[in-house]
Amino acid sequence: MIDRSLQGAVAVLTVNRPNRRNALSEETVLEIKRHLDEIESDPGIRVTIITGSAPGFCAGSDLKELATMDLRGMCRHEADTAHFCRSISQLSKPVIAAVEGFALGGGFVFAASCDIVISSRSCRWHLPEVQIGWIPPWGLETLVARLGPVAARRLTWGSEPLDGVEAHRIGLADFLSDDGAALKTALELAQRLVALPDVAVTAVKKYFAPHVGANGETGDVIANRMFEENCKHPAAIATLQKFGVRT
Repeated sequence: MIDRSLQGAVAVLTVNRPNRRNALSEETVLEIKRHLDEIESDPGIRVTIITGSAPGFCAGSDLKELATMDLRGMCRHEADTAHFCRSISQLSKPVIAAVEGFALGGGFVFAASCDIVISSRSCRWHLPEVQIGWIPPWGLETLVARLGPVAARRLTWGSEPLDGVEAHRIGLADFLSDDGAALKTALELAQRLVALPDVAVTAVKKYFAPHVGANGETGDVIANRMFEENCKHPAAIATLQKFGVRT
């Protein structure tokens, strides 16, 4: 499910669930977290890259798994995923997202939660939640930190997807790569970080962690409550029933 490789002092984690479009099941989240915890305690690893196997980075929550849950179970699952993504900013080592194909819903915010985001040019970025009846249940403060509140609000409404070029222009992605080259670009950047004094790299990440994660936990609690309320309204109920979720 999560493939791990090592290139010098750089660990590469690849979400390998192509049949589920690399969606974030409970098991997937726990496995990524386990790898990150192991990397955190390994002095030989200095930088982590997270990417996805083809066809794309991550399609968000695993709808097949959500269909086995009731609404409260869904809210708990989303809260657990939110906690995991917030924890990335608290790690001592940089985490780079190498994004190809698509980053949708929770996958969009998962990528944005990483310290550095590299997007391929034609990558499709989209938050579709509002269109199907509810507010994204977590990660909105991450978008505010990256983009500011006005741009974050516009993207959260999700009226249209972005490509990688636009994601880079507005600051959602930090670097732009040619299609098929996001991981290569991430590895080049990671090696530049590895060449820096590790104590200084860690100090920079620790210094900015409170700014990047400001209000994140509170925002996720509020969004999760709004998500639960939204899911009781007709538009959301119709969407949930389409995917077999118990309402």
